[in-house]
Amino acid sequence: MESQKSLADKWIKMLQASGYRQTEARNTIVDVILESQRALEPLEIFEIGRKRQSGLGLVTVYRTLERLEALGLVQRVHQPGGCNMYLRAPVGHEHLLICTSCGKAEFFNGDDLAPLMDYVAKQSGYCITEHWFQLFGQCADCQKK
Repeated sequence: MESQKSLADKWIKMLQASGYRQTEARNTIVDVILESQRALEPLEIFEIGRKRQSGLGLVTVYRTLERLEALGLVQRVHQPGGCNMYLRAPVGHEHLLICTSCGKAEFFNGDDLAPLMDYVAKQSGYCITEHWFQLFGQCADCQKK
């Protein structure tokens, strides 16, 4: 698995290649996202980042998240209250487990949704091109509390 430092460097290079200058603020945003084990709201990223880099602006957080999402490096986390949280994007075809108590997020793979998708496509007439699959529950640590 890629180290956090090399992954952060890769993300910064991708941001640069897409027209964004490398700044301490963007480096901080990338680090905050990669260090988190849970999905974060933009305001949380801003608050954590401001403790590390006082010049960080909320607009920079939103613009950087928008570009990181367009580059496929982060994904929005869908929750009943909306899709306003972000997490590093999965590597390959993975799905998401989210703890409803502490917010911890983990990716998993190994599911086979092809039969269900084929059934839905036949029943609806849709040509299904993608899907998102998220499971919510309590992580092992929260169950012990």
